[in-house]
Amino acid sequence: MNDKKDVLDNGPFFHGTKAELKIGDLLEPQHISNYQDKKSNYIYFTATLDAAKWGAELATSKSKERIYIVEPLGEFENDPNVTDKKFPGNPTRSYRSK
Repeated sequence: MNDKKDVLDNGPFFHGTKAELKIGDLLEPQHISNYQDKKSNYIYFTATLDAAKWGAELATSKSKERIYIVEPLGEFENDPNVTDKKFPGNPTRSYRSK
């Protein structure tokens, strides 16, 4: 686990999706991605409501958009799909975790 001084972000954290979840559900990788027809190796989350809404809007399901408050249970890193490649630094405060 990271020391408090090494934590990337203290949150709160959000997960945007169209999946219907219940309080206490554990989000785990190796399920079909919200965005592609393949398994995801990570769980993605953000510390901004704008990025969570974007995630929910982009999810491929025809279900309604949902944003959940989530709590990472382990280490996490900047999401390389949006940080530095598309946005210098991490202005969307987007992260991923195994």
